[in-house]
Amino acid sequence: MVKLKHRIALCTALVLVLVWAGQAFTAETKVLDTTWMAEHETFIPWYAKQKGWDKAEGFEFKLLMFDSGMAQMEALPAKQWVLGGTGGVPMLFGALRHNAYLLAIGNDESVTNAVLVRPNSPVLKTKGFNKKFPEVYGSPESMKGKTILVTTISSAHYAMSLWLKTMGLTDKDVIVKNMDQAQCVAAFEKGIGDAVVLWAPHMYNGMKKGWKVVSDVRKAGGFLPIVLVGDKDYCDKNPQEVAKFLKVYFKGIDLIRKDGVKLAPDYKKFLSWSGLRMSEADAKMDLELHPVFTLQEQLKMFDASKGPSQVQNWQKDIVVFFTELGKLKPAEGEKLKNGFYITDKFLKLVK
Repeated sequence: MVKLKHRIALCTALVLVLVWAGQAFTAETKVLDTTWMAEHETFIPWYAKQKGWDKAEGFEFKLLMFDSGMAQMEALPAKQWVLGGTGGVPMLFGALRHNAYLLAIGNDESVTNAVLVRPNSPVLKTKGFNKKFPEVYGSPESMKGKTILVTTISSAHYAMSLWLKTMGLTDKDVIVKNMDQAQCVAAFEKGIGDAVVLWAPHMYNGMKKGWKVVSDVRKAGGFLPIVLVGDKDYCDKNPQEVAKFLKVYFKGIDLIRKDGVKLAPDYKKFLSWSGLRMSEADAKMDLELHPVFTLQEQLKMFDASKGPSQVQNWQKDIVVFFTELGKLKPAEGEKLKNGFYITDKFLKLVK
């Protein structure tokens, strides 16, 4: 009878310890609302969740998925998210209208934002119309007045406008149809539009259908980053949490730099989770076509001690471009030019 009482008491104590431990863990593990799109930069937070990297830093990533960068920015005033990844173009509008910080570089997506046409397109008859851009196809005669399917105010929009500029054209010289990426693919497949602008992995889907790449951001003379973005109010109040978020992200960058295409099987699983299908060969290509930069490399990129930083210059080029297009008012462009929203103070806290 005494032994039974001891056993009951021991079991009760064990249950209480487990309950207390669970409560303590729950109390210490904070849900972190983060924003992403179904593309390369989101692989890292997805992988981090699989490996428990986020919980090791005391929080759990909640991955909120959006169809475009502007949709992400529209959700920021309601505080649906506080940290995440977005394009260099919507970043401008997040900074201008919603007090968003540019915290770090997610990747370089300059070659994975491309303009595609059907294989019988007259655009393919002319290559190197502008001698400064010998790899770009198209001429004013082949595109003026034609219809382009694109997700506006996005990295794809930048790719489109850069392409048109190589031919001496602007957005006003064509008919721009605004759609999300999945709609762009579906509509172009049905014969709508004369050109379509896609980012990866939708770009690969278009190539599989026989569509031809006629330009991308790099071919047309630009540079386009994916950036890590944060709500200014949250970041200023929680600098150590931001640093931990960045620490997890750089752990993923280091892994990609180390293992590269070896991660293709996991990358394929990630894409399936996000609702996209991709072969392992395409997964390897996507990993190869998105350069990433280490913490030490980024500290140099963000260094403004001797004048505008490399990141400030990248973003300024985008600001100038969209101001000239009329997508930003002159006063807005002037405000954004100095890169007031770009900060390295959280990068410097990463350990």
